[in-house]
Amino acid sequence: MLDELRDALGAFSSRLNPDERRRATHGMRDALVHAKLALRDLAAAKAATEARLQAERTELETVRRRMGYAVEIGDTETVAIAERFAAQHAERVAMLETKLMAQEQELTVTERDYEAMSVELRRVMSGLPAQDPAASPEAAAARELDELLGDGPPSGDGSFGGSPDTASGTPVRRTRAEREAVADDRLAELKRRMGK
Repeated sequence: MLDELRDALGAFSSRLNPDERRRATHGMRDALVHAKLALRDLAAAKAATEARLQAERTELETVRRRMGYAVEIGDTETVAIAERFAAQHAERVAMLETKLMAQEQELTVTERDYEAMSVELRRVMSGLPAQDPAASPEAAAARELDELLGDGPPSGDGSFGGSPDTASGTPVRRTRAEREAVADDRLAELKRRMGK
């Protein structure tokens, strides 16, 4: 959803002349406004799903209650009908719960992306150069963790080694237990730095 804004920020350069910079900034602001409207649409769709889910749950409770009454009086025909309707409502409840979970995740990710893009746009509008998303502390932490969990980057011979030896610069071969211990230590350090 925010791809247009991300692309604009990525292409933004401090070497642009002032007129080009103003036009580009205006375009980014427009993209951010559209993204904000899309966020509202996502929130409205989530609210609609929540309302439908609540209605289906209420219907399911009603059908089950009526089925209980029919069982008490021995009305097998009503019990059979109620079981069929209960199964339909239960299926809809499960589907709406899944849909709601996906919408909540999409909204959370989109809000986070929107906030990051807003910060970046404010940064660019204040005259600072656009920050490379790959240079963010979170991206650096993710790369470091990927290297640790993937046994580090490939060495020149194609094998995966550990961290370079500080003295010789050659990869130190570590056992899996050693790599996991190093990864745990670095993960703890990254969490401390990120305030988690």
